[in-house]
Amino acid sequence: MQPDDLILRLQQRDEKAFERLYSLYSQSIFGVINSVLHDTEASEEVLQDVFIKVWDNCDSYSSKKGRFFTWLLNIARNAAIDKTRSKSFKNQKKNLTQEYFVDIIESKNSFSNKMDAIGISKYIKTLGEECKKVINLLFFKGYTQKEASEELNMPLGTIKTRNRLCINKLREILVE
Repeated sequence: MQPDDLILRLQQRDEKAFERLYSLYSQSIFGVINSVLHDTEASEEVLQDVFIKVWDNCDSYSSKKGRFFTWLLNIARNAAIDKTRSKSFKNQKKNLTQEYFVDIIESKNSFSNKMDAIGISKYIKTLGEECKKVINLLFFKGYTQKEASEELNMPLGTIKTRNRLCINKLREILVE
């Protein structure tokens, strides 16, 4: 059965179509969620929530607006970021520091090797510690600028300025 047929059947509330779409996309969507949360249990929970949202809101999907996978991906990413902003998730992750991001880059595990293969590691290493902290919170942990300001004990204006400067520095590095 073609994906378009599955989506049409999903919109008609066909449970078999839903199961098939779940089997086709759940692994990819789990990977996206887990890349934001870095927590398998929480990622599995969010994955289930995402597919409940898909079932409940499948009528809002239109192929005229984009691909189904993109629609699903946006739901998953937003749900994962919402989870990182929840009080319970923050309390669970209190022991993680800003160094978490730096440790991933500097470790010699397969993830680090993959990053080296595509050249990300060398760019991140050129950034100062403050940039690493700000980028980690805003882009990898899903913090708002206000939350990053509180976490780093910096004024909101400083966070905004550092964010802009750090992104500009990365752009310059990538253009070189």
